[in-house]
Amino acid sequence: MFTGLVEEMAKVVGVESKGNSSDLTLESRLICDDAAIGDSICINGCCLTVVAIDGNHLTFQAGEETLSRTNLGELSAGDHVNVERSLAVGQRMGGHYVSGHVDAVATVDQRIEDGPWATFWFRLPAELTRQMASKGSVAVDGISLTLVDVQQDRFSVALIPHTLEVTTLGTRQPGDAVNIETDLLAKYVQQQLQRN
Repeated sequence: MFTGLVEEMAKVVGVESKGNSSDLTLESRLICDDAAIGDSICINGCCLTVVAIDGNHLTFQAGEETLSRTNLGELSAGDHVNVERSLAVGQRMGGHYVSGHVDAVATVDQRIEDGPWATFWFRLPAELTRQMASKGSVAVDGISLTLVDVQQDRFSVALIPHTLEVTTLGTRQPGDAVNIETDLLAKYVQQQLQRN
C-alpha cells in the first residue's frame, strides 16, 4: 500500500528485454538507502518488487501483463519515473490509499499553463470516470491528486509548482501516456452498487 506522495524521481539506467518480460534498473539517491530484496516499490503508480540491488541501482522485473497495461513498457534508459516506498504501519498518511495496481493508461489531453501552476486534462476509458468525483482522489503516475472536473471520458487536475518540479508531470505534454489508479474506496462502492 502506498500514499501517492512521490519520494523521488529516479532515472532509468537500463531496460533489458527478456522475451515477454523486462528487467528495469533505476538509479536512486534516496530509495536505495534502506531498500532490500523483495521490497515493494511504486514506480509510476505500479507496484514492483526489488529483485537486485547494486549500490544506488535497483532492479525490478516487469511481466507481460504489467508491460502491456502500464506505461512502463515505453520506458528507455534516460527516462525518469516517480518512485515511492510502501507505507509503513503507523506512518503519517499524507495522500490517499494507493494500491499500486494500475487501472488504465490515459493520455494527456490538454495542458493549460497558469503562471507557475498548470491544469492538466487526461483522457481515459469512460467506465473509469464512474469511479471519480470532483474533489475526490486519483493517482496519476503514482501521484496522489485531487480531481477538479470530471467529464464522460476525461478529468482535470490543478498542479502546484512543487508537483511540477519534483514529479514527472512537469515534463508531460499532450499525447503522453500516464498510469491511472482510481480511488480504492470508489471501486468497492461501485462493485457493491452493481450487485444490488
